Amino acid sequence: MKDRFWIALLFSMDFITAGTSWGLFFYIRQVYIERKSFHIDHNFWLGVLLLPIFWLLFYLLQGTYHEIRRLFRLKVLTLSLAATFFGTLVLFFTLLLDDQVRSYQNYYQLTIWLFIIHLSLTSLGRLIFTTILINYIKAAGRGFKTLIVGGNDRAIEIYQELLAAPKMINDFVGFIQVNGRDNLLSVHLPHLGKVRDIDTVLNTLGVEEVIIAIESSDHDRLQNIISRIDDGKIRIKVLPDMYSILAGSIEMTNIYGALLIEINPDVMPFWQRTIKRMIDIIFSALALVCLLPVFIFSAIAVKLSSPGAVFYLQDRVGKGGKSFKIIKFRTMYLDAESSGPQLSTSGDPRITPIGRFMRKTRLDEFPQFFNVLMGQMSLVGPRPERQFYIDQIIEIEPQYIHLTRVRPGITSWGQVKFGYAENVDQMLQRMKFDLIYMKNRSLALDLKIMFYTLIIVFKAQGK
Repeated sequence: MKDRFWIALLFSMDFITAGTSWGLFFYIRQVYIERKSFHIDHNFWLGVLLLPIFWLLFYLLQGTYHEIRRLFRLKVLTLSLAATFFGTLVLFFTLLLDDQVRSYQNYYQLTIWLFIIHLSLTSLGRLIFTTILINYIKAAGRGFKTLIVGGNDRAIEIYQELLAAPKMINDFVGFIQVNGRDNLLSVHLPHLGKVRDIDTVLNTLGVEEVIIAIESSDHDRLQNIISRIDDGKIRIKVLPDMYSILAGSIEMTNIYGALLIEINPDVMPFWQRTIKRMIDIIFSALALVCLLPVFIFSAIAVKLSSPGAVFYLQDRVGKGGKSFKIIKFRTMYLDAESSGPQLSTSGDPRITPIGRFMRKTRLDEFPQFFNVLMGQMSLVGPRPERQFYIDQIIEIEPQYIHLTRVRPGITSWGQVKFGYAENVDQMLQRMKFDLIYMKNRSLALDLKIMFYTLIIVFKAQGK
């Protein structure tokens, strides 16, 4: 609710400043560049009322309104500069370039004036907005609800450093005890339990930030705690070791406060995530139309190969741990899992002859374009697994839970590199590729994975 209010406020301010900047640009153009008397016509009103919609869509794509309560002044100026530069270029080629002017110098003047006016008004409005927002958050009880994991001397030091910072925006709700001795922080904050209670604490108190005050050298314990709380929404900060400092992995947003590493929830920028989803929808819709003959041929082949339905629905775990029905062409005989969940193997007698061909060419995966359109999957992402196998994987490697932070994919780096897994050990090997993908997500990497998937399809080299 708090975010919606601030988004609506900034949305309204951006609309007003965009309309005002175009009106002022229109005036300067007529009076100072074209040397005419100022008069208002339908072009003036079209620009004042419609162009702000263009700018707002541009800002949405850029991610300006995403996590709005975490805006700060430098970020606001950076976003405004980037959006104004590219937006002005678009308007120049779509609106200004077709105008009749006395000389080409007028084109340059118009573009420069539009850039300066829009940037100045937008930045001024946003700086005022951000200042009001920061002052609101700094007020007692309005900051980001923060939980400290650990109660030793180092935890007390971090707490006092943040508390003394001039721009303190944390609202500490308490601390979690890691072992039997680190309860010194109880003098300053409520003791909310031990690590085993952390899930309940996070859900009950609506925690937005977690500071893990144990040394980074304690890798096993640190990894276990992060795996339990990392849902892609909660900001996680840990103590840096010397390697992290030298590697430059410390993210700084201001010059005050404690020295902490922020675990980046998603390396893919917001604008790339938006474009990725648009590509998912457009590509899947086109694929379902263009591949209709392939679907018909595959459906007939499946139906003739053995008794049973054409499509096979199976429960898989998707984004945020939510279950959904994955759609595939049936490649096995009926009752293939009558004795319980089983992974397919090389030469598996449960697979039909046509099913074997479809698995090699990935044709059995094509119906999942419907899952993509429904928002359950993406074209590229970690392959979704069944809860039965996820439970086994997590017992060995808790980091698997990171893969559920994003939409699962029809194809993945692990699928391209490793193919279908025949047992849990192979699932763990494939998982490593998908974890690397998560740490390097980008549109360029997605396109590369899709390209190699097409090669597998055309060469029928799938496992």
